[in-house]
Amino acid sequence: MEHNELAETGITWTPLASKHWDIKKGKFVFRSVKEINSRMQCKDRLALTLHGVIDRSEGDRIGLNPNDLRTYQIFQYDELVFKLLDLDNKKTSRVGYVHKKGIMSSAYIRVLNNPKMNMRYFYYQYFDLYQRFVFNNIGQGVRATMSSSDLLNMTILVPPLETQNAIVEYLDRKTKQIQEFISKKERLIDLLEEQRREFIDQQFNDLSKYETLRKPLKYLVNFISEQTNKIKESETYLALENIESWTGKIDTIIGSGEFDSSVKQFKKTDILFNKLRPYLAKVVIPDFDGVCVGELLVLRPTKETLKEFLHYKLISRRFIDLVDSSTFGSKMPRASWNFIGKVEIEYPIDYKNQSLIVSIIKTKELQLKSLARLYKSEIKKIKEYQESLITNIVTGKLKVPANTVSNPEFVKKEGEI
Repeated sequence: MEHNELAETGITWTPLASKHWDIKKGKFVFRSVKEINSRMQCKDRLALTLHGVIDRSEGDRIGLNPNDLRTYQIFQYDELVFKLLDLDNKKTSRVGYVHKKGIMSSAYIRVLNNPKMNMRYFYYQYFDLYQRFVFNNIGQGVRATMSSSDLLNMTILVPPLETQNAIVEYLDRKTKQIQEFISKKERLIDLLEEQRREFIDQQFNDLSKYETLRKPLKYLVNFISEQTNKIKESETYLALENIESWTGKIDTIIGSGEFDSSVKQFKKTDILFNKLRPYLAKVVIPDFDGVCVGELLVLRPTKETLKEFLHYKLISRRFIDLVDSSTFGSKMPRASWNFIGKVEIEYPIDYKNQSLIVSIIKTKELQLKSLARLYKSEIKKIKEYQESLITNIVTGKLKVPANTVSNPEFVKKEGEI
């Protein structure tokens, strides 16, 4: 791709851009107006997500569900939406393109369509600022929030309409190709995880070759029920959202001495089992001592079973499905220790056989994780390519090819970047 002739812009976050593009404050290009759904003029609900603006269905679990939709605001087709609240959080959606008339939170910023502009070009430009954390760095206030006037006071690039159209055509096609590539890789990762679960189940489906015992879980663990609000400032806190389903991987740790409700202390010798929505299979062996949310059962294995063996037992689909069938409560279904503790666990009497089963499962896991790491690396590379491509195109550093016929040069062949 050819490079455009660049010039200094005076914009902190985009110091160089195409020499032939205009530079303006957003307020001279766009307007922001709120239209509240006070008379229920519109009932089609939308949601701003990490995957853009999507349709919402009745009773879904996306975001918050207010009791009164009349507090929402109305968005029209070909407008932009921004969520510039709590800008300290860098892992949430910030900008979206509105694909149809619908309602979203009144806390969002609505930027009206300018018929003289290609709104999708400006979506890509603002999306570039989002992925470079520009909004996060300039947000003001205790919760780092930007207002509509703050947003429209930002300086933006305004290329000729013909250039805007060409950029949109090119980036729409490219991002579609990239997303298809990512979706295929993510599906392969999901299939690897399915294989892992099936393999674990297979190891427990037939234990007849071993001498085994059956006992209720409550006789194989000590149930730690004590809860407290009095903890040390340095305690490490583990919340449900920090635990990945099925894998037991802990993504992030929240360290704090302030908690809204009681917590439980755990040790790295324990197994933590989530009783809230048990179908999520958030079961983990922590590698640190700390405190956790009360929804996590703290189970301390006795000497009859290996900790790793019991952990695999508790994430087997048979166990998870059985526990999930016992839940009560429609909105926040949870299981009780009274039921979970009575579920019978079959296990080899000999520690060596327990250890053998654990070793077989771990060997298979290593094989599957190696493949998953490869696919994740490919996804990471293609996302980095996409971010760089959008930045270079929307700032005019790279010139959009004159011929925009589909040519997925970013993929050499299937599975290779």
